[in-house]
Amino acid sequence: MNERYAARMRALLGEEFSAYEACLSQPPVRGIRVNILKIGAEAFRALSPFSLERVPWEENGFYIAAQKPGQSFYHDAGLYYVQEPSAMCAAPMLGARAGERVLDLCSAPGGKGTQLAQAMRGGGVLVLNEKIPARAQVLLQNVERLGIENAVVTCADPERLAEQLGGYFDKILVDAPCSGEGMLRKEEEAAAQWSEETVQMCAARQKKILASAVKMLAPGGTLVYSTCTFSAEEDEENAAWLVRAFPQLSLIREEKLYPHRVRGEGHYAACFVSEGERAYRGRLANAGAERRALSAFRAFAADALARTEWARLASFGDALCALPEELPVLRGVRVLRAGLKLGEVRGDRFEPSHALAMASPACPFCRCAALDAEQAARYFAGETLPASLPNGWCAVTYGGYALGLAKSAGGVLKNHLPKGLRRTGNALAE
Repeated sequence: MNERYAARMRALLGEEFSAYEACLSQPPVRGIRVNILKIGAEAFRALSPFSLERVPWEENGFYIAAQKPGQSFYHDAGLYYVQEPSAMCAAPMLGARAGERVLDLCSAPGGKGTQLAQAMRGGGVLVLNEKIPARAQVLLQNVERLGIENAVVTCADPERLAEQLGGYFDKILVDAPCSGEGMLRKEEEAAAQWSEETVQMCAARQKKILASAVKMLAPGGTLVYSTCTFSAEEDEENAAWLVRAFPQLSLIREEKLYPHRVRGEGHYAACFVSEGERAYRGRLANAGAERRALSAFRAFAADALARTEWARLASFGDALCALPEELPVLRGVRVLRAGLKLGEVRGDRFEPSHALAMASPACPFCRCAALDAEQAARYFAGETLPASLPNGWCAVTYGGYALGLAKSAGGVLKNHLPKGLRRTGNALAE
């Protein structure tokens, strides 16, 4: 452990320091969060490939002992998200509900944002933002895997987003980039690389992000600020600064988790409420789809889908999307996803998206190719498979849950799993 860091933690924890230091040599705690948009927590227990023990602060979160929980086909189907248990503590503090306008400002890879989506149960609009493009792509994949329909994924600097969405959001989560002191057990190199200069740099950056978040918070709204670090500069001092800088905010709750006190890594979360009543007067995006796109989609849906109606359809080039309620106008902001992408028009035909197959709560395709574990492994390797279905688009399923798309033609199941999701090797089947 870095000596300067050890000295700071010794001063912070006093007699508890030895217990903290000892816990860092223990294996990290692992967890998953069941995706209740697709399956209930108790129903998942019945088919879980590993034992489950509930996390106290998240009703759908569980401790697991499995080493590689991401290698299960049920993970591919979006039935759960692999998430460190302590990281599950912040999102419930926000109290997000269906029908609200919610923002996760620093969202990648998506643990807290998809947790908020579960609380919203598909209603309202959920904006998940990530400034770094590569990380935003990972966020997008997780949103699609979990089947979240009301999510808008953006890739923007918080200041730019604030220029467009002043006073728009009822609830905002800021899980800010930090010095990562709470994750030293998981990331050994972080301890050696720690410095007081990094702490100061992170604290200053967090203030800028928080200032942008406050601009986007509606009067009467709620803001939760969280980090995975212990430094007072990044945690309590930034919380105190926020109240001083923005007197309309009141700090109503703080939580700090230490790995020697709880079963999890380190985490900090603070909840603030804003005075006043919501009065957003900005422009909302209009829904509107091209006639060609609508015609192609309706012809496709009549043949392939059990569910054929989505409320607000809009065209973006060749793509057709179902927009969430009260989607704002987003000018000058890179939007990776505006709600659920249904697919794209290719000439005079409609080609469905992987996201449509994965949509919650149930896959909308009327034709499904049910695979066993061996066939599912071949599907993820990009292989074609024998088909006994009528010709046309279908969902590929494992245990009744969608894994992706295929097209049946002449007794062959043509593989349409996106290349970025393909892999070889074994998976935990059951």
